[in-house]
Order: sequence, then C-alpha cells, then structure tokens
Amino acid sequence: MLVLLSTLVVFLVSAALWNGFVRRTPPSAAGAAPSVAPERPVPAESAPGGAPPPAPTRVPAPAPTPVVPSADAGGPSYFVLLARSEIRRRIRASAGITYLNEIVAASPDSVLHRWDGRVATPVRVSLAPATVANFQPAFLDAVRSAFQRWQEAGVPVRFNLDADTSSAEVRVQWRIQFEGERSGQTDVQWDQDGHVTGGVITLATFDPKGQPLGPDDLRVLAMHEVGHLLGLDHSPNVGDIMYAQPKVRDLSPRDVSTALLLYDLAPGLLRVGG
Repeated sequence: MLVLLSTLVVFLVSAALWNGFVRRTPPSAAGAAPSVAPERPVPAESAPGGAPPPAPTRVPAPAPTPVVPSADAGGPSYFVLLARSEIRRRIRASAGITYLNEIVAASPDSVLHRWDGRVATPVRVSLAPATVANFQPAFLDAVRSAFQRWQEAGVPVRFNLDADTSSAEVRVQWRIQFEGERSGQTDVQWDQDGHVTGGVITLATFDPKGQPLGPDDLRVLAMHEVGHLLGLDHSPNVGDIMYAQPKVRDLSPRDVSTALLLYDLAPGLLRVGG
C-alpha cells in the first residue's frame, strides 16, 4: 500500500514538471507580425488640447503674365491700338471746332481717308472742256479756283490741273443733270490703309430743278466736291461748305479746321479690333 502511494505521488510531480517546463506554446506563423488594431482618425473636436488640426498650406498659383497683342498673333499690335485710341481722343476733343467726330460717327467703316505725301508730288488732275448743254469755258476757271481755295486754306495737298487723261489720278467730268437733289458727285478710291489713290469728280451744268448753273455756282459746287476728294464727308451744319446741299459760298472756319485736323492724323481704321 505504501509503495502504491509513493508511485502515485511521483507520477503527479512528474506531470506538473512536464506542464511547467517541458511543454511549449505552439508558435505562430513564421514571420507574421503581431496583429495591431488600426488607428482610428481623431475627430477635430477630440484632438489633443481641443484645438482643430491646422489647415493644409496652399501654395498660390503664379500670376498670369500679361500678353501684349502683336501683328503676328493675327490682330493689331498694342502700339497700333494705342495710336488709334489717341486719334479717337483728338477727334472727340475737337467737337465744336471741327465736324470730324460727326463724320466718323456716320461712317460705316470707321476709316479716315486722305492723301498722303502729295505736296512735293502734286495729285495729277485731268480737267478738260465738254460738249454737254450749258457748258461754258468759264467753268474750267471756276473749278481751278475751287482747288486753289482748299490749298490756300493750308491743306497739305497740291494739285496739277494740267494732267492728261492717260496719266491723271483724278478726272473732272461733266453731265447735264443728276437725278435727285444733287448737282455733283465724287467717287474716291483708297488703299487698305486709308490712303486716297484716285477719284472722279462729276459736275452737272443744270441744277436739280433744271435751271442752268453759272460759273460762280460751279465754283461753289466744285469746292464742295473737292472737299470730298480730300477725304471729308458731309457736315451736319448748314453754315459749312460741306453741308449736303451747300448754302454758303466759301469755306467756313469749321471746314478748314476739319480738313487740317484730318491731315494731322494718320489715315486708316479707327476701331479697336480688326
């Protein structure tokens, strides 16, 4: 009985030692890292100290570089636009002294037309007699006087009135009468830059009512048409020779000031674009 009891004690002690020192915990998968719970983002209101997290720093975009238009870009250059703006300013400032502002406002193309550099090289004009009814040789002198009057006013254009038809840049021709309320007409040609290159002045020998015109009538009529040839359009003022149906017999101060301003400005387009 004693032997059996001793054997049982030895067995129990051996089992305890086996569990405590010999048996190992099963190893985890080789190389596996210990599992860590993912960190949850901390809401702004629960951040340390109660203060919200700083806003992300924004880098400002660089300021755009101003682009100066150029002729190569398909439009007028900055300097051309600046020059046009200055011309428009001068025209507006002349209101009351000239009627160039009204001419530009009524123009469908906003282009100034004028001769260029025709003092040293006069414009060649063909002025010849005609065989139409009521034509008088004195009409030729009346037309010469009209050209001369504009030159005396200081307009920087000279005319050679003795050119033949084949070499003339401007022709003066005659007809008996016009339809409508007119006794003269001027057709002017110019290039793409607004420089006048030629023209035709047509004068009637009878007025719209069928009354014959005299030499002084022709002088006044021709003075109006030469104004068109110089690049002027109609004035809204009845006191100017460039009124649509002239009532005065000579150039007015506004006629002269308008022509002089026109020839002090560069010809061509006045619009901002185009």
